[in-house]
Amino acid sequence: MGIKKFIYSIYETTLLNQLDTKELPQHIGLIHDGHRRYAREKGLLSYEVSYRIGINTFKECLSWCNELNINHITSWLLSKENLNRPNEELDPYYKVIEELFNDFTTSDTFDNYKIRFIGSRELLPETITNTIDKVESIRVTGEKELTIALGYGGRQEILDAVKSLLEEKYPSSKSSKELVEEITDEEIRKHLYSPNSPDIDLVIRTSGEARLSGFLLWQSAYSEFVFNDVYWPEFRKIDFLRCLREYIQRERRFGQ
Repeated sequence: MGIKKFIYSIYETTLLNQLDTKELPQHIGLIHDGHRRYAREKGLLSYEVSYRIGINTFKECLSWCNELNINHITSWLLSKENLNRPNEELDPYYKVIEELFNDFTTSDTFDNYKIRFIGSRELLPETITNTIDKVESIRVTGEKELTIALGYGGRQEILDAVKSLLEEKYPSSKSSKELVEEITDEEIRKHLYSPNSPDIDLVIRTSGEARLSGFLLWQSAYSEFVFNDVYWPEFRKIDFLRCLREYIQRERRFGQ
């Protein structure tokens, strides 16, 4: 073991000892940001290299969550706005995530996961949606839940929920006043993409960007946010543990 790895291992152990496992978040949201800037700064020949490193980081992060019994993870792999990027950026990314999704179906690492996808999948390439359908047909049960946000937008989710609620309620409502009275927080929640998932406790965004960009707007109303300066491909276990430590040190008020 090199001296650098030795020092990291000591620091990692120190961070772990500082965590009260009873206070850890049970649902974490991950915004994987910084792939393109990482590629440019490292002088990589293509974004595909940084995307692959980022996917490996994602797999490692799942293992860290597993070690700490964090059983609900929502990972934002692609926003609806990202779909407007040029093909030379999107095509290699689709290639990499399709390989990841195939791993979901074949690797025993994911045997204990229920995996679902949220977002506007009708905007995605057919090869991706076919793979998504395969994953969801296989990973239907598990003690842990992994939600992949792909082609996802928070405003779109709320809009879709309201439309779905109105379609359900309108035929049975006698007047617009009665309809309005039936629209409640709980009724809207029932029509979100993942209505049975618990609210997000902690949102982690990498690359130093301090904004949500529309990530799970409804579910993150009382979440804690940690904005990490590291690009996602460089995100390490010690960075993850520091995010958890910061979460534990905060006093959650839930809007009170």
